[in-house]
Parts: sequence; structure tokens; C-alpha cells
Amino acid sequence: MKLKSFLQGFGLFAVLLTLIPLAAADFWWIRMFDYPHIQLTILTFVAIVVYFIKFDVKWVEDYLFVVVLLMCFTFQMYKIFPYLPHGKHEVEKVSENMDQADVLKFYAANVLQKNTNPTLLIKEIEDKDPDILLLTETDTRWMNDVHDAVAKYPYRVEIPINNTYGMLLYSKFEMKNPQKRFLVDDSIPSIHTVLVLRSGKEIMLHAIHPTPPMPQENPTSTDRDAEMMMVAKMALERDLPTIVAGDFNDVAWSASSSLFKDVSSLLDIRKGRGFFNSFNATSFIMKWPLDHFFVSEEFRLVEVKTGENIDSDHYPFYISLSLEPEKAEEQKIEGPTEKQLEKANKQIEDALEEQKEKRSKGE
Repeated sequence: MKLKSFLQGFGLFAVLLTLIPLAAADFWWIRMFDYPHIQLTILTFVAIVVYFIKFDVKWVEDYLFVVVLLMCFTFQMYKIFPYLPHGKHEVEKVSENMDQADVLKFYAANVLQKNTNPTLLIKEIEDKDPDILLLTETDTRWMNDVHDAVAKYPYRVEIPINNTYGMLLYSKFEMKNPQKRFLVDDSIPSIHTVLVLRSGKEIMLHAIHPTPPMPQENPTSTDRDAEMMMVAKMALERDLPTIVAGDFNDVAWSASSSLFKDVSSLLDIRKGRGFFNSFNATSFIMKWPLDHFFVSEEFRLVEVKTGENIDSDHYPFYISLSLEPEKAEEQKIEGPTEKQLEKANKQIEDALEEQKEKRSKGE
């Protein structure tokens, strides 16, 4: 009986972890359960299998308990199934007759500000030789550390800040009207610029790194969600093929990321290809995708992969894209609904009001 009670407790724990993220609240202790969804799915599956050790075919309670567990497992699989490598891609593979002048290589890395070993990152930059290089969590020391390694990048936007939200963007492509913006918080930057490819065609890039919902960072997800929604609306109103890249501090299957994708009408390069877990590089079990590339329908994927260990808590993220606007209609998705836009606008308004109150109190 003790074993059965333990198994029931184990199963109820899995059910509880499934239900918590469904709460319509942005407190960190709720939103944090969005992250380990892969692990939760495995945990629930194990709970189902193990419970059959003491399953009693004569007990109605056992049937009900297993049904509840199966419902949780089905819901969990529904959330992560689009990101399994099943081949149903949202961003299609590059065409065989692609024009190399329309291909771009993009490397993004959260370097971990306190990481004092730039050697591994510099080797990665040399090996990957990307056209666009985005580094986050970069302070002045990091900017100086990579100075020689980025000498071949004539175009750059550098925002070194000693608060783990510094951002460095380097490009072999010409930047037009690059902007440093602080969309929600005066200390959290983002970069927005037009890039001119080798072919002369122009694309739009938004690079972001919003704050996570953590007690030592931000007790709610309000600021993160608002910044994501602001950029989503920029992408929705695009006149150029668009890429949004960076450390979102959010997983692809969360309600926030799903709303971002719906509002922006952008495509997720992960769908149908795999998780490409970029965090936590220091843990064997607790891994999930926090770094993202979302692209508009004009792009096709050449290659995607996580990079090598750079002594950070994140793995770098690398993609190669081909700009093929003539095939955009083949993978174009519907725009947001009025309800989705209203929700996005509400999140933005709440965050800006909260920031206004903080400033008035001198926080």
C-alpha cells in the first residue's frame, strides 16, 4: 500500500506541474514551469508506466487516475510535438537553384557575462565565419576581448552594459539606419536595423534579449512579454523580409512565445526539426530552447544547429538562410486575430504603466 501511495503521489506531482503553467498569471513561480516541458512529458510517461506495477483492474479509482495521467501526457505531447524532428517543417528547405548572393549565415551566442574565457567563442567565430554575429550578456570587457576577432566585420552596433543585458551586433552586410532601443526598461537594449545582402536586397533584423521571470531579475514576466509583443507588432507591419533573433528567455511552446508568433506572423525554424536546446549548457537533464530565430515567409533554411561549448550556460545558435521571396506564398501563414492583437496590446500597456510607476517612485 505504501508503494501505491508513493506512485499516486508521483503521478499527482506530474499532474500538478502540468496544470500550474495554465494559470493566467505572470508571476515567476508560475511562468518558470513553462520551461521544463520536455522533462515533464518524460516524467508523466514514466508515472503512467510505473503506476501499472500496482494497477488493480477491479478499482475504478485506478482507471480514473490513469485516464487523468494519459490526458496530461496527451496535452504535453500536443505542446511539444511541433518541435520534434518529424519533417513537417514550417520553414522549408532551401531550393536547389538558390542564389548564393541571397544566402546569409547568422551566429548568436549568449556568452555569460561572468565567463572569463573568450578563447572558445573566438574559435567558434573563426570556424563558423558568420555574416552576422550577435553576442548577448556582453559588457565592456567582452567587447574588448572579441575586438580582434570581429575586425573583419565593418558594420557594428555595440551596447556594452554591465547588467548581463549588453548586446553586440557585427555584420559583413551594410547596416542601414541601425537603432539602439530600450523598448520597455531603460536598462534593457534591443537592436533594429536594415541589412543589405550581397545581392543588394534588403532585410530587417530585430535583435532582443528581454528579462526572464525570476525573483532576482524580474518577479513577473510582464516586461519580457511586453518587449516580445512590441517586436511582434513591428514584424507584423514589416515592409521587408524580417528576422527576429536573440535570447528570448522563453521557450518556444509557452503562451508568450505562441502569442509572439501569432502576432508577428513569423515562422519558427525549429518546427519539424528538433528542440535545439540552447540552455542549460551546464546541465545534463534540465535543457530547453531559450534562444530563437523567427523569420518571415521569404526565407528558406540552409542549415541550423547549436554551436560548441563556449564556457557559457548557453550553447550558441547558428543558422544559414536563403532569401527566396518568389516562393513566399508557399509558406505564408495567417495574420493575428483581433483577440490576439488585443492581448498583445494589453501586455504592452501593462508593462509601460508598471515602468511609469517605478520611475515615479524613483526605483
